[in-house]
Amino acid sequence: MMKASVKGKYDGDKSTGVGSLAFNAGDLKLRATMTDATFVAGPTLNGLSLAVEKPGFFIVEYNVPKKDVRFQFMNTVRVAEKPLNLTYIHSRGDNRTIVDGSLLIDSSNKLSVNHMVGTNNCKLKYSYAHGRIATFEPCYDFAKNAWDFAVSRRVYGDDVLKATYQTSSKLLGMEWSRASKSTGSFKVCASVNLAEEVKTPKLTAETTWNLEM
Repeated sequence: MMKASVKGKYDGDKSTGVGSLAFNAGDLKLRATMTDATFVAGPTLNGLSLAVEKPGFFIVEYNVPKKDVRFQFMNTVRVAEKPLNLTYIHSRGDNRTIVDGSLLIDSSNKLSVNHMVGTNNCKLKYSYAHGRIATFEPCYDFAKNAWDFAVSRRVYGDDVLKATYQTSSKLLGMEWSRASKSTGSFKVCASVNLAEEVKTPKLTAETTWNLEM
Protein backbone atom coordinates (compact mmCIF):
# COMPACT_ATOMS: atom_id res chain seq x y z
CA MET A 1 0.00 0.00 0.00
CA MET A 2 1.23 3.48 -0.88
CA LYS A 3 0.34 6.57 1.10
CA ALA A 4 0.63 10.15 -0.09
CA SER A 5 0.28 13.38 1.84
CA VAL A 6 0.39 17.03 0.88
CA LYS A 7 0.86 19.84 3.39
CA GLY A 8 0.34 23.51 2.69
CA LYS A 9 1.34 26.33 5.03
CA TYR A 10 0.48 30.02 4.98
CA ASP A 11 2.64 32.31 7.12
CA GLY A 12 1.87 36.00 6.70
CA ASP A 13 2.65 36.86 3.08
CA LYS A 14 4.49 33.57 2.42
CA SER A 15 3.13 30.15 1.51
CA THR A 16 4.97 26.84 1.29
CA GLY A 17 4.14 23.25 0.43
CA VAL A 18 5.48 19.79 1.30
CA GLY A 19 4.55 16.47 -0.29
CA SER A 20 5.51 12.92 0.64
CA LEU A 21 5.11 9.41 -0.74
CA ALA A 22 5.47 6.35 1.50
CA PHE A 23 5.01 2.63 0.98
CA ASN A 24 5.67 -0.51 3.00
CA ALA A 25 8.42 -3.00 2.18
CA GLY A 26 7.94 -5.80 4.67
CA ASP A 27 8.64 -4.44 8.16
CA LEU A 28 10.16 -1.28 6.68
CA LYS A 29 8.56 1.91 5.45
CA LEU A 30 10.19 3.82 2.58
CA ARG A 31 9.43 7.53 2.24
CA ALA A 32 10.32 10.35 -0.14
CA THR A 33 9.61 13.95 0.84
CA MET A 34 9.63 16.97 -1.47
CA THR A 35 9.10 20.68 -0.85
CA ASP A 36 7.95 23.35 -3.27
CA ALA A 37 11.65 24.13 -3.89
CA THR A 38 11.84 20.79 -5.71
CA PHE A 39 9.53 22.02 -8.49
CA VAL A 40 9.57 25.84 -8.50
CA ALA A 41 12.44 26.15 -11.00
CA GLY A 42 11.74 22.84 -12.69
CA PRO A 43 12.45 19.39 -11.23
CA THR A 44 15.55 19.62 -9.01
CA LEU A 45 16.97 17.88 -5.96
CA ASN A 46 16.32 20.93 -3.75
CA GLY A 47 14.07 20.05 -0.83
CA LEU A 48 14.25 16.29 -1.51
CA SER A 49 14.85 13.80 1.30
CA LEU A 50 14.68 10.01 1.40
CA ALA A 51 13.99 7.92 4.50
CA VAL A 52 13.89 4.31 5.67
CA GLU A 53 11.86 3.61 8.80
CA LYS A 54 11.07 0.65 10.97
CA PRO A 55 8.19 1.98 13.08
CA GLY A 56 9.00 2.04 16.77
CA PHE A 57 12.69 1.20 16.21
CA PHE A 58 14.60 3.53 13.87
CA ILE A 59 14.49 6.15 11.10
CA VAL A 60 17.38 6.94 8.74
CA GLU A 61 16.81 10.07 6.65
CA TYR A 62 19.05 11.40 3.87
CA ASN A 63 18.81 15.04 2.79
CA VAL A 64 19.79 14.86 -0.89
CA PRO A 65 20.88 18.47 -1.63
CA LYS A 66 22.74 18.86 1.69
CA LYS A 67 24.16 15.30 1.56
CA ASP A 68 23.32 15.04 5.24
CA VAL A 69 22.17 11.97 7.18
CA ARG A 70 19.91 12.03 10.22
CA PHE A 71 19.61 8.98 12.48
CA GLN A 72 16.79 8.38 14.94
CA PHE A 73 16.55 5.36 17.24
CA MET A 74 13.64 4.56 19.55
CA ASN A 75 13.31 2.08 22.39
CA THR A 76 11.09 1.44 25.40
CA VAL A 77 12.28 0.14 28.76
CA ARG A 78 10.44 -0.27 32.05
CA VAL A 79 11.33 1.69 35.19
CA ALA A 80 9.47 0.64 38.35
CA GLU A 81 6.99 -1.13 36.07
CA LYS A 82 6.37 2.13 34.17
CA PRO A 83 7.16 2.47 30.42
CA LEU A 84 10.04 4.83 29.63
CA ASN A 85 10.18 5.80 25.94
CA LEU A 86 13.66 6.80 24.76
CA THR A 87 14.63 8.54 21.52
CA TYR A 88 18.14 9.23 20.25
CA ILE A 89 18.56 11.64 17.31
CA HIS A 90 21.85 12.50 15.59
CA SER A 91 22.36 14.81 12.61
CA ARG A 92 25.73 14.23 10.99
CA GLY A 93 25.91 17.53 9.10
CA ASP A 94 25.79 19.87 12.12
CA ASN A 95 27.06 17.15 14.52
CA ARG A 96 24.05 17.60 16.78
CA THR A 97 22.74 14.93 19.12
CA ILE A 98 19.42 15.06 20.98
CA VAL A 99 18.22 12.63 23.64
CA ASP A 100 14.53 12.56 24.53
CA GLY A 101 12.77 10.52 27.18
CA SER A 102 9.20 10.31 28.45
CA LEU A 103 7.99 8.36 31.47
CA LEU A 104 4.31 7.41 31.51
CA ILE A 105 3.49 7.44 35.21
CA ASP A 106 -0.17 6.54 34.64
CA SER A 107 -2.94 7.31 32.16
CA SER A 108 -3.12 10.93 33.37
CA ASN A 109 0.47 11.86 34.23
CA LYS A 110 3.61 11.93 32.07
CA LEU A 111 7.10 13.33 32.65
CA SER A 112 9.34 14.21 29.69
CA VAL A 113 12.87 15.51 29.24
CA ASN A 114 14.64 16.74 26.09
CA HIS A 115 18.39 17.44 26.06
CA MET A 116 20.85 18.50 23.37
CA VAL A 117 24.11 16.72 24.19
CA GLY A 118 27.07 19.01 24.87
CA THR A 119 24.93 22.08 25.61
CA ASN A 120 22.75 23.41 28.41
CA ASN A 121 19.69 23.13 26.18
CA CYS A 122 17.43 20.98 28.33
CA LYS A 123 13.68 21.04 28.86
CA LEU A 124 11.69 19.24 31.54
CA LYS A 125 7.94 18.91 30.96
CA TYR A 126 5.11 17.54 33.06
CA SER A 127 1.83 16.65 31.38
CA TYR A 128 -1.47 16.11 33.15
CA ALA A 129 -4.42 14.83 31.10
CA HIS A 130 -7.92 15.20 32.53
CA GLY A 131 -9.58 12.29 30.82
CA ARG A 132 -9.57 12.85 27.06
CA ILE A 133 -10.91 16.39 27.42
CA ALA A 134 -8.18 18.70 28.73
CA THR A 135 -4.38 18.70 29.13
CA PHE A 136 -2.14 20.96 31.23
CA GLU A 137 1.60 21.10 30.43
CA PRO A 138 4.12 23.21 32.37
CA CYS A 139 7.65 23.08 30.94
CA TYR A 140 10.90 24.38 32.42
CA ASP A 141 13.63 25.51 30.00
CA PHE A 142 17.03 25.25 31.74
CA ALA A 143 18.85 27.21 29.00
CA LYS A 144 16.50 30.19 29.38
CA ASN A 145 15.85 29.64 33.11
CA ALA A 146 12.16 30.16 32.38
CA TRP A 147 8.79 28.42 32.35
CA ASP A 148 6.49 27.73 29.41
CA PHE A 149 2.85 26.76 29.85
CA ALA A 150 0.31 25.06 27.58
CA VAL A 151 -3.35 24.25 28.14
CA SER A 152 -5.45 22.38 25.60
CA ARG A 153 -9.06 21.25 25.49
CA ARG A 154 -10.88 18.97 23.08
CA VAL A 155 -14.08 20.38 21.60
CA TYR A 156 -16.49 19.14 18.94
CA GLY A 157 -14.98 15.66 18.62
CA ASP A 158 -11.69 15.97 16.71
CA ASP A 159 -11.19 19.71 17.30
CA VAL A 160 -8.65 20.88 19.87
CA LEU A 161 -8.13 24.40 21.23
CA LYS A 162 -4.73 25.14 22.74
CA ALA A 163 -3.30 28.18 24.56
CA THR A 164 0.45 28.65 25.15
CA TYR A 165 2.56 31.21 26.98
CA GLN A 166 6.36 31.58 27.01
CA THR A 167 7.46 33.59 30.03
CA SER A 168 10.95 34.36 28.65
CA SER A 169 9.68 36.04 25.48
CA LYS A 170 6.19 36.94 26.75
CA LEU A 171 4.75 35.23 23.67
CA LEU A 172 1.06 34.33 23.95
CA GLY A 173 -0.37 31.88 21.44
CA MET A 174 -3.73 30.36 20.51
CA GLU A 175 -4.17 27.31 18.28
CA TRP A 176 -7.15 25.54 16.72
CA SER A 177 -6.46 22.15 15.18
CA ARG A 178 -8.26 19.11 13.84
CA ALA A 179 -6.75 15.71 13.03
CA SER A 180 -8.60 13.11 10.97
CA LYS A 181 -7.14 9.97 9.40
CA SER A 182 -9.77 10.04 6.64
CA THR A 183 -9.95 13.73 5.69
CA GLY A 184 -6.54 15.03 6.77
CA SER A 185 -5.87 17.78 9.28
CA PHE A 186 -5.55 21.52 9.68
CA LYS A 187 -4.12 23.96 12.20
CA VAL A 188 -4.67 27.68 12.61
CA CYS A 189 -2.39 29.61 14.96
CA ALA A 190 -2.39 33.16 16.26
CA SER A 191 0.36 34.61 18.44
CA VAL A 192 1.18 38.00 19.92
CA ASN A 193 4.28 39.25 21.71
CA LEU A 194 3.10 41.01 24.86
CA ALA A 195 6.54 42.63 25.28
CA GLU A 196 6.18 44.63 22.06
CA GLU A 197 4.79 48.14 22.21
CA VAL A 198 2.61 47.50 19.16
CA LYS A 199 0.99 44.12 19.76
CA THR A 200 0.31 42.89 16.22
CA PRO A 201 -0.99 39.30 16.01
CA LYS A 202 0.84 36.87 13.76
CA LEU A 203 -1.32 34.35 11.93
CA THR A 204 -0.31 31.02 10.38
CA ALA A 205 -2.38 28.22 8.87
CA GLU A 206 -1.52 24.64 7.90
CA THR A 207 -3.55 21.97 6.18
CA THR A 208 -2.69 18.37 5.29
CA TRP A 209 -4.41 16.00 2.87
CA ASN A 210 -3.83 12.23 3.06
CA LEU A 211 -4.43 9.70 0.31
CA GLU A 212 -4.07 5.91 0.28
CA MET A 213 -3.46 4.11 -3.02
